[in-house]
Amino acid sequence: MLKIFISSHGRFADGIKDSLRILLGECKNITVYSAYIDEGSVQERLDEFYEGMQEGDQAVLLSDLYGGSVNSVMYTYLNRENTYLIAGINLALVMELAMKESVTKQELEELVVSSRKMMLLLEPEGLDDDPDGKTSGEEEDFF
Repeated sequence: MLKIFISSHGRFADGIKDSLRILLGECKNITVYSAYIDEGSVQERLDEFYEGMQEGDQAVLLSDLYGGSVNSVMYTYLNRENTYLIAGINLALVMELAMKESVTKQELEELVVSSRKMMLLLEPEGLDDDPDGKTSGEEEDFF
């Protein structure tokens, strides 16, 4: 079974799980921990998470920020069997993971790439990224 542990600085992880509940319903395979808002620690919560792991389970650890303190603690768990860590998560990535029962490293790599594509700078309709500021319907003067 795929088990997901999401942790963040503050309540970002709680917000992700709340959004998942609205979009997908209850996700029992997801554990979240919002760091630095209580007396607990990421390490304590990860230890509890791993106590519930059974042989054959996969753990995907998700952190909010690459190189941050939460991610650094999670990194120390990568030596555990069937454990993966993804940093810099977004809702699109977590939604895809939440619907899976198992994953391979290649599938995780593909999910990371596809979730990056969900982050876009949007422009009003009819504008393109022309540095001169012309809209797509305007033509340039010949001279």
